[in-house]
Amino acid sequence: MKQVLVQALQVKPVDRPEFLARICAADVSLRQEVERLLAEDVSSSFLEPADSDPDDPGLTGCTVSSYHVLRRLGTGGMGVVYEAEDTRLHRHVALKFPPQRVAEDIIALRRFEREARSASALNHPNICTVYGVEEYDRRPVIVMELLEGESLKDRIRRGPMPIREVLDFAIQTLDGIGAAHTKGIIHRDVKPGNIFITTGGRVKILDFGLAKAIHADDSEREISEESLTAESVIPGTTAYMSPEQISGEELDCRSDLFSLGVVLYEAATGERPFAGRNGVLLMDSILHAQPVPPSRINHALPASFDTILARLLTKDRARRYRQAGDICADLKRLKDEIESGLPATPAGPHDVPRKRGRVGWAMPVAAAALLVAIAAALHYRHGAQALTQKDTIVLADFSNATGEAVFDDTLKQALAVHLEQSPFLNVLSDEKVNATLRMMGRHPGERLTIEVARDVCQRAGSKALLTGSIAGLGRQYVVGLRAIDCSSGDSVAQAQVQAAGKEQVLKAVGEAANTVRRKLGESPLSLRKHDTPLEQATTASLEALRAYSAGWKAELHGDTESIPFFKHAIELDPGFALAYSQLAMPYANIGEMGQASQALRKAFSLRDRVSEYERYRISGYYYSLVTGELNKSNEVFELWRQEYPRDLIPNVEITCNYSAVGQWEKALVEARRALQVDAQNVFVYVNLATVYFALNRLAEATATLDQAQTRKLDAYSLRQQRYYAAFLSNDHDSMNRLTSGLGSEEDTLLAAQSDTEAYFGRLAKARALAQRAADTARAGGARETAAFWLANGALHDAEAGLSKPAGQGARAALALAPGLGVRALAALAMARAGQVAEARRIADTLARDSPGDTILQNYWLPAIHAAGELAGNHGAQAAESLRPATAYELGQSQPFIFGMMYPPYLRGQAYLLMRKGSEAIVEFQKLTEHPGIALNWPLGSLVHLGLARAYALEGDTANARSAYQRFLGLWRDADPETALLRQAKAESARLE
Repeated sequence: MKQVLVQALQVKPVDRPEFLARICAADVSLRQEVERLLAEDVSSSFLEPADSDPDDPGLTGCTVSSYHVLRRLGTGGMGVVYEAEDTRLHRHVALKFPPQRVAEDIIALRRFEREARSASALNHPNICTVYGVEEYDRRPVIVMELLEGESLKDRIRRGPMPIREVLDFAIQTLDGIGAAHTKGIIHRDVKPGNIFITTGGRVKILDFGLAKAIHADDSEREISEESLTAESVIPGTTAYMSPEQISGEELDCRSDLFSLGVVLYEAATGERPFAGRNGVLLMDSILHAQPVPPSRINHALPASFDTILARLLTKDRARRYRQAGDICADLKRLKDEIESGLPATPAGPHDVPRKRGRVGWAMPVAAAALLVAIAAALHYRHGAQALTQKDTIVLADFSNATGEAVFDDTLKQALAVHLEQSPFLNVLSDEKVNATLRMMGRHPGERLTIEVARDVCQRAGSKALLTGSIAGLGRQYVVGLRAIDCSSGDSVAQAQVQAAGKEQVLKAVGEAANTVRRKLGESPLSLRKHDTPLEQATTASLEALRAYSAGWKAELHGDTESIPFFKHAIELDPGFALAYSQLAMPYANIGEMGQASQALRKAFSLRDRVSEYERYRISGYYYSLVTGELNKSNEVFELWRQEYPRDLIPNVEITCNYSAVGQWEKALVEARRALQVDAQNVFVYVNLATVYFALNRLAEATATLDQAQTRKLDAYSLRQQRYYAAFLSNDHDSMNRLTSGLGSEEDTLLAAQSDTEAYFGRLAKARALAQRAADTARAGGARETAAFWLANGALHDAEAGLSKPAGQGARAALALAPGLGVRALAALAMARAGQVAEARRIADTLARDSPGDTILQNYWLPAIHAAGELAGNHGAQAAESLRPATAYELGQSQPFIFGMMYPPYLRGQAYLLMRKGSEAIVEFQKLTEHPGIALNWPLGSLVHLGLARAYALEGDTANARSAYQRFLGLWRDADPETALLRQAKAESARLE
């Protein structure tokens, strides 16, 4: 029998059934006995006693190098082991000699030496130490650490181990295996015989004889596989092989983890998870059978241990633990829970779900990460404390053990929606998470595993991380959440909820989230008030929620990337209010205000289908961006801020609303408050700099922009503000530098350049840049923005007296995308170009479409009507038309326009027509007194011509001459054929 066994060992596992059928055809009982032995741990390489062995060199009492051989310890597939004394260091060691056949086989010898190299590279307390390699009688000898104790194999023979012991040796073993994996080495023969427990309780992993570099090159791989056959040693022991080992696939770290799962199962139950009467049936069991949950064999085991083993023993390695550290973390948590005195409830025979074919345990076992995380009802331990309202938490990605893609990212997004309605919890924003990831040298948008999330949590100064999992349980699902203290790694709060079916999963997420919120310290009153069911706060369609989640991820790559996903979510659920609301944001960001308004209108009509938090957001934006009712918008944002004082959005939007109506001191208060809420948000700095510009506090504006740069913040709007700062500082070099090598958002800076060229009277260049800005925006899918730049350029021409190109540009803009902002600018351009009837028709439609719009009704329409009256030389009527604009004339008109100041400029022109020079001077000086509002818009230079004419009316020749000189100095490089330039020169000459 021994000869047959040795021959069988020389055959690859997949070929053994055919070999044994041929060799043992006449002796079935012999074949069965050999197959039984093959299934056993016959290749254990350490401490296997033997009275005699043909490979034993008989060295007891001899000296090998500096080692005095004392006695033989045992034999194994890879050699004979002796105890010896190191005569130099006076310590006892183990000497391992290869079998004689290895010494005579060059390939096998190289493999033996490779074992020594692999093991010697692994200096870890849980790996048997290799001191060196000697040579005796032309045979290599490995000098190893001498161990006292017993192998795990011997321990298991005495019966199942208590769960505490199992967890202790498992954690130590994983530490050692993980260290090997980190070095790029997989063991490939993890089994009880290769795990040694010393008398002091220390685990030592033995025999890296089958070890293989994970990224071995082809030559190394060839030597390895060839030697495995030549040395009569199978690559692993059948009962502990992973499915991929049996199938002959390329191996990685997860193969060792599967083998360890078999070991843990056997240690905890006394039985192996896979069985077969012979080697063939055993391999078939490993490849296809689902193990009985270990708690059904040993009722003292907690159900959470079942799920850890389930994930380790899953056939699909993609669903297995990816690395030793992951499983080690779960085992440590389970060990802590048991030792805390509040262990997970033992499963017991009555708690195990009944099988349906192969489903009974196969489905829930995929839920290892989930159930380990949530098995205990532990709330506080090891000093972990509930959160305070000052603490922030990081939301990690869900672990989806179901294999159903519909849950990927979806449940994390659902959880985020649920948590944002809590005034108590403060979830770290995606912007801050991505900024932290960049600081860590990682990619923004990278998957937040528990390890990565904890690192982000610590670096961002957050208190805890929240992670979730979902797993199948037959036809049901189990959803769990766990909050972890970022500093200690302790569990702070946990929850587990079972869902009867897929359609109940979102409800389960909400229930679990409420439990965690309560355990984290949120008051019952807050929980009752802010508990909109997720199916209502989002959608009952998981597919729609999946598309919505994909849109959120796509926003990382640009606003336009997310739009198709949000649209698809709406197609799947036309009542998905949150998707309409979110769709509006990228449209607004790229200037497609018509599309944004349409989406917001629909979201507003569905606002009863969202949480209170989202209702604030939808209503606030609806009033500011759709109806333009800024007072109502501010009321909503103020209520939002009172309810959610740590939320940035209401602070930012209130700042913008005060800026729009020209209440700059109030805007400054709000901008500073926003900075206190979030000093890492780029738009906080943009808004604060804008306010400082308007208040003529250029130094503070520049310092604000510098502060953003110090924090490594960047956005096109920030670069645009730097451009304005350079303009106000007359720093043309910086302006040129900022507008060179523009990126994907270059249309905004191209338009700013166009304004500057028009400011200096270079209308042809201004027109070309406006067209480039429009073309760039249109190429990026932003048609309305493109139209806006065309209308903006038309207004340049109109102010310079170029009526024909002004009309052409305005009509081209309207034909491209007649949004509200486009129509307002186009109408003003036409009115200033003398095309009054057409301008008034547009103004009438604007007034009808947006009767409550604060800025339209009090800034744009008065300006359009006044421009029409000026074209008819009706100065008094023009001044009267501008009466509603008095309270808003210093405002930052929207969208995109950071300057202009049209009402005082047109009022000054009206007074010139009325020959009221002193009144005109007062109006024109408003522009010269507020350069941070007028900025680089052409009125900022044209106002000097208006002042010159006003001073001339008053007979103030000196000031008139000075004003003409300022204007002509600014227009010294202007297009020479411009009629306005010729007029100004002629008027100036008459004063000489």
